[in-house]
Amino acid sequence: MAEGEDLDARLRQADPDRWLTSRFVADPAARADLVVLYAFDAELARARRIASQPLIGEIRLTWWREVLDEIDAGGLVRRHPVAEALAEVVRRRRLERQALEAMIDGQIELLGAAILSAAEAVAFADAVEGSAARLAAAILDPASPPEAAGPAGRAWGLALVFRAGLAPADTIRPPLRAALAEGRTAARRLSVSAFPAALPARLARYDLLDRTPDTLEKQLSLVLAAVRGRI
Repeated sequence: MAEGEDLDARLRQADPDRWLTSRFVADPAARADLVVLYAFDAELARARRIASQPLIGEIRLTWWREVLDEIDAGGLVRRHPVAEALAEVVRRRRLERQALEAMIDGQIELLGAAILSAAEAVAFADAVEGSAARLAAAILDPASPPEAAGPAGRAWGLALVFRAGLAPADTIRPPLRAALAEGRTAARRLSVSAFPAALPARLARYDLLDRTPDTLEKQLSLVLAAVRGRI
């Protein structure tokens, strides 16, 4: 199996929802690079999730910060399929270090957290998934304003907080509803090519309703969003 196919399968297992949204990227090269970004995000989430203690989680996440240092240095990076692929994508697409580091910092802030307040949930969602959405838009269309994908990323991040049991529905629903409304408006500024960067937020609508749709319903909902250009 080729490395690109391996990462695609890896993402499909780790993050099936966002893997599904990546299928709406028509250009194979852009889709492959988007998969790498999402695989990086999944690795960060896994590093936090499996840590038995906050210190161990911080060590694991610092490892990824060191990967960014190696990428910036322009030489070889440590042998890890996601790290090596990320180095190629960051250098080829000239992805901004600040956004990648914000994704790491957001996961570190969540280490050892029990139940988040609405403000804490929004801060996490913006740092991690808002940054990821902006980077995704930059990959898919450098000419499209990446910040237009940010609110959709925030909505997706809030949905993930809710799914993880890190905040109750009553805490998450108001900021999630606001993020979806803002994301719907902002995403109109994205080009057709960049629009898939906002697509995960379409699935966050089910979290607002406290529903778990099957794969077919998700696919149909995403098709409708892609055709209309509206999350």
